[in-house]
Amino acid sequence: MKTDKIITIYDIAERLKLAPSTISRGLQDNPAVNAKTRKKIFDTANEMGYRFNTFARNLRNQKTNTIGVIVPRLNSYFISAILAGIEKELNSAGYNMLISQSLELEENEVKYAKAMLHNRVDGLIVNLAANTQSLSHFDGYIRHNIPLLFVDRVVENDDFNKVVINNTKAGYEITSHLIGQGCRKIAHLTGSLMRNVYHDRKAGYMTALAEHGIPYDEQLVFETDLTEESSIKAAQQILAMKVRPDALFVANDLSAVICMKVFKDAGLLIPEDIALAGFNNDVISRISEPMLTTVNYPGEEMGKMAARHLVAHIRGESDMTLANTIILKSQLVIRASSLKKKSNDE
Repeated sequence: MKTDKIITIYDIAERLKLAPSTISRGLQDNPAVNAKTRKKIFDTANEMGYRFNTFARNLRNQKTNTIGVIVPRLNSYFISAILAGIEKELNSAGYNMLISQSLELEENEVKYAKAMLHNRVDGLIVNLAANTQSLSHFDGYIRHNIPLLFVDRVVENDDFNKVVINNTKAGYEITSHLIGQGCRKIAHLTGSLMRNVYHDRKAGYMTALAEHGIPYDEQLVFETDLTEESSIKAAQQILAMKVRPDALFVANDLSAVICMKVFKDAGLLIPEDIALAGFNNDVISRISEPMLTTVNYPGEEMGKMAARHLVAHIRGESDMTLANTIILKSQLVIRASSLKKKSNDE
């Protein structure tokens, strides 16, 4: 049932022909209401789009001063930087942050989006899971005019507010740099191409190859989940090639450093035998040996910008009906892992 109306316990009571007090007790899972009736109440509440309010003290003004944030995973330096930026901005604006991680699964993202809606968050910031296809779990936010913003991993839809970098440009620059170092057989290790960040980085990679007259070879592109296991497997596949690539562009730093270790353990020299470049400018890129060429990706600033933009919507300082895409600058950071010409000159 889709409606812009805020559903109350009285609406549910009318639908089920029960007393509002019974509905209230049922929604609180009170054993005074039998289990079968409680289930019927919960099912009807969900069907009608009722927002379960666990913050009773805010019933009068319908505000919780809480912003929901859903991210793919918490064990990521880049995601931590985004969260730090969001938290700093929200704290200074008087808001709290409620965080959930989808673990890269759409089903978890659906569950947490609905839970946060029921907990009456005042707004939601989302970094999409790897396999998310449908966006229907965000419909409730749209129906109830709750500000929704996507950050980094976003939807290719102009109806939503987004904060991103130009991943196509960054992928192009890093591939052009490798070509400038004399590399002609460049492999690319990427994440799920369903997500804009990986799709766009690959697009930049392909554009750079085309502009320099280097044929695109699908066998040199490895689409993985960028875990340690899949990164090791991709590196081993590269080692097994009859004619190995002379460079590898990896869509994040951790996977790049994992590949670097596999190559070094096999006796290859970096960058002489194979140049390496990552993405994100994580701490690991500065402590690897050699240090990793990468793209500086302003995670904390991205988080601050997302929170600032969302709060402005909540406070009515910007028009929610106008969708904006905010593009932050990124920067190529060249280090020893890709400098083939430097070693030649010496």
